[in-house]
Amino acid sequence: MRIGELAAQAGMTRDTIRFYEKVGLVAGRRLANGYRDFPPEAVAWLHYVRTAQTLGFSLAEIARHGEELHDAPDAAKALSALFEEKIQIVDARMAELAALRTELTARVGTGCPLRAADQAG
Repeated sequence: MRIGELAAQAGMTRDTIRFYEKVGLVAGRRLANGYRDFPPEAVAWLHYVRTAQTLGFSLAEIARHGEELHDAPDAAKALSALFEEKIQIVDARMAELAALRTELTARVGTGCPLRAADQAG
């Protein structure tokens, strides 16, 4: 299918698909007339890419893990493992943000919020 049809079916712009092609997320072959031709399964893949982005995966992670999932004997199990890894990353980031919030809160009202909390006063 040509890029316009793929864009319509995937619910995204041609520019987005061109970008994804440039970074290696989707591949189309060039026809003799220069048009891109994408396989029908590209629609499902692009839906996966968008969903994965919504779930916090970077394009690099999606590209890397997409191949792993495609080759996995049990894609559902492999995907669950990726989600568990992402949850651990989110939990670690939440802990970092909580510590940052605590530090910022301790500096509120110190006169100079850039001084260390123990120097306030």
